[in-house]
Amino acid sequence: MKETWLDKFMTKKGLYSGFWIIAIFMVSALIYFTATLQKEVPPIPKEVKSESGEVLYTYDDVVEGKGYFQEFDLMDWGTLLGMGAYMGPDFTTNFFHHRAEFLYDYYGKQMFGKTKDQLSAEELGAVKARVKEDFHKQTKLLESGTVYTDASAAAFKENVKQLKKMLVEGDKTRALPGGFIHPEEAEKIAAFVDWSQLVASSLRPESNKKYLDENAPARTWSNNWPHEPLVDQDASYNMHIVSLWEFLLLWTLTIIVIFLSYEYLFKKDANEKLEPALKVTSLFRSQKKLLKYIPIVSLLFVVQLFLGAYLAHLYADPQQDFVFSQSILPFNVIRSIHTQLAILWVAVGWLVGGLLIAPWVAGKDHKFPWLVDVLWVALLVVAVGAIIGLYMGATGNLRETWFWLGNEGRELINLGRVWDIGLVLGLVFWFLLIISLIKKSATNNPLVGTIIWSAFAIATLYIAGMMPIHKVMPNFTVDDYYRWWVIHLWVELTFELFAAGVIAFMTVSLGLISQKTAERTMFFELFLIMMSGTLGVGHHYFWQGLDEYWIAIGGIFSALEPLPLALMIVEAWKNQREQKAEGKANAFSTPFMWIAGSAALNWIGAGFFGMVINTPTISYYSHGTYLIMPHGHVALLGAFGYISIAFLYMTSRANSMANGWAWNDKWSKIGFWLLTIGVLIFAIPTLMIGLEQTRIAAEMGYYYTRIHSALDVVKGWMWFRILPDTMMILGGIIVFLDLFIKTFMGKKEA
Repeated sequence: MKETWLDKFMTKKGLYSGFWIIAIFMVSALIYFTATLQKEVPPIPKEVKSESGEVLYTYDDVVEGKGYFQEFDLMDWGTLLGMGAYMGPDFTTNFFHHRAEFLYDYYGKQMFGKTKDQLSAEELGAVKARVKEDFHKQTKLLESGTVYTDASAAAFKENVKQLKKMLVEGDKTRALPGGFIHPEEAEKIAAFVDWSQLVASSLRPESNKKYLDENAPARTWSNNWPHEPLVDQDASYNMHIVSLWEFLLLWTLTIIVIFLSYEYLFKKDANEKLEPALKVTSLFRSQKKLLKYIPIVSLLFVVQLFLGAYLAHLYADPQQDFVFSQSILPFNVIRSIHTQLAILWVAVGWLVGGLLIAPWVAGKDHKFPWLVDVLWVALLVVAVGAIIGLYMGATGNLRETWFWLGNEGRELINLGRVWDIGLVLGLVFWFLLIISLIKKSATNNPLVGTIIWSAFAIATLYIAGMMPIHKVMPNFTVDDYYRWWVIHLWVELTFELFAAGVIAFMTVSLGLISQKTAERTMFFELFLIMMSGTLGVGHHYFWQGLDEYWIAIGGIFSALEPLPLALMIVEAWKNQREQKAEGKANAFSTPFMWIAGSAALNWIGAGFFGMVINTPTISYYSHGTYLIMPHGHVALLGAFGYISIAFLYMTSRANSMANGWAWNDKWSKIGFWLLTIGVLIFAIPTLMIGLEQTRIAAEMGYYYTRIHSALDVVKGWMWFRILPDTMMILGGIIVFLDLFIKTFMGKKEA
């Protein structure tokens, strides 16, 4: 039969070429959109003043307020433009809604001598038209300056008064202890928050003309987010049609991917030979030095789990302390440490894996094995320094040096700049250790090459979130654009590339599939990951101030992101089934269990729960709600945390084999299932709470989703988290103890 173009494409050479073609295209597209970024971001006005000429705040006030907002890590308490933590209010929506309420009363009295609650239906309609005119015709967000009506100026002053009181005195109902923020600092923060309110409520200049035609859609800088019935602001038709296309593409392409996988990737050639399973009789000196990493990494994981339980208790009952006083352990500080610990223990676990694998591939050890100790000390210094800085900075104890040593206050990438630089240098130093050894290998191994180079991309991509390196980025929209480069392009791009390489390497090393099949499957995954993950970052850009086309770009490519994940789980399941069918003892069955679990939870968390929130229509109403939590927690733990734990077990197992120690999978399996079932059960209450918030956002307006009393009807689900949290803490402790005993207290085999 004549070879078709599809037959040629699905070969190793064709897939390798396809990967580079799609990579160049996608990266070029991202660079193009980045180059045109300044043309579409909302400006910071030179000054905002009232009709009567009073200057309310200036450009410098907004920038200074952004700095204070970051310094006290308010993004790990509440949200801005829907991005951040879910304990506090959405600052943007608060100012937006309260301004609208104020204007209803103001114009109601002016037009009819009545407050909003006293107006008849006809009078209310007339007042609404006047309020919309104030928002959309009279208020324009321009670089040259913004002029508020006297009514909106009065509303701004009332907003400042309320925010100032909340930030300075604290809000016990939302777990915000007072005493950290000074009154003059709160006033600057109010200027920054009001700017974000202008982003959410003011029409883009090109929309002003359209607004004169009542049949033409008008859109704000945030693409009409949030939903605010008081000014008839709601989701656009474009969001609904893009959501429809997402599901159509996902269903169709999933079938195609699975068909191609079984037709071309998983078929064995008649003369295909499996690699012999990895056997370890001794460890290189540098590999022995990795043993000290194991208890540190697994202990950081346990600490993160305990902090998660602390946060869950405050979510359920924010007015009560949990073991410690909230004045000692404030919610926002602990949340920032909770998220940063996840990044640290996952990243260091991956470092351990790379340092373990490299000598095996090269067939020899590093020239200077003690450099592994240097890296360990450096990472320990960064971890301890960063955690202290996170606490000291957010509690106002590093006012002069918070940016460099404290809490940078950007959700998920909070480390002070010194610790940022230290982490990047540590990752680059690790890469140099690996590549200096790998390049001397006699064979070119694409599987290992993918692991190493994707890890290098993880290290260097982190730099995108450090610009400008010496100061706070003035414009929040630009700042958040690059913040999502780090978060999303890490997770849905470089992390996935790393995961694909690890799964392929492990299955070959364990003698489950041939090198040829593994490479072909891996390159197909890399092609899909690069195609979907690069511009898929756009689904985070709907509301932060970027243009409307990001709804289509981010929406469509987000729909493709589950495809490589589906392939991973099919591959892992197939390999595990073959392993059982062979009936052969597998020395590395424990790490492979964690790898297979990673593939499964990756699809559930990133794929299934990702699609729950990624469609623009659902995302519009669920943005900044609990509905995001199942996606984030299941995906991070399963997709990347499990790989880190697999590397720890692989290192410990190699050590036990080298020493001739007995090995038992019992406790590792118990820890695995406690964590896996626990995180899946965790998804149930957070999903139910998020669905209720999304309903409220759609029916009443987004403002009401963030009122703490709105969650009273789902209070039972809040407390239900005790079950999964307890299971996960027990699972984490078991993994820590199991690894410690297996690594340092092993006994000779009988």
